[in-house]
Amino acid sequence: MAHLVWSEDLNTGIDVIDAQHRQIVGFINQLDDARSKGDRKLVKDVLDGLIDYTVAHFSFEETLMEDVGYAYLRPHQKVHEQFVRRVSDMRDQFERGEEVVDALHSLLHRWLFNHIRHDDDSYAKTVKGRMQKLLEDRQQGGWLSRTVSRFFRR
Repeated sequence: MAHLVWSEDLNTGIDVIDAQHRQIVGFINQLDDARSKGDRKLVKDVLDGLIDYTVAHFSFEETLMEDVGYAYLRPHQKVHEQFVRRVSDMRDQFERGEEVVDALHSLLHRWLFNHIRHDDDSYAKTVKGRMQKLLEDRQQGGWLSRTVSRFFRR
């Protein structure tokens, strides 16, 4: 399977979110590499890392949306919850010995790119309009630094 390639049309214009999305694409590509090697333990490790990182990313996004008063936060959270449930179910199937990696890769590819282009694009406009100063505050102890460190270990 071909690796996913990041393209500029996927950028939300929020650097920290775009970097997190690129990291998720990296995990998806690592998953494909692990599948190609036929290493089930490596597949499981990458899959667990992907799920953990994605959950942290979703929490970060939701905090951002909440802090700007995004009107459609709850529906966006529901979409995130459904996705995590689907991917977790596929991980459980994998752990039972079922072959789900190709289907999982396809799901991740379709879902991620569609979600970024549609759902995330919608909240990004609100965030950029209301929180530009907070997002630019990269100093130690600033909003961005505090919030990123809550969800991602450095």
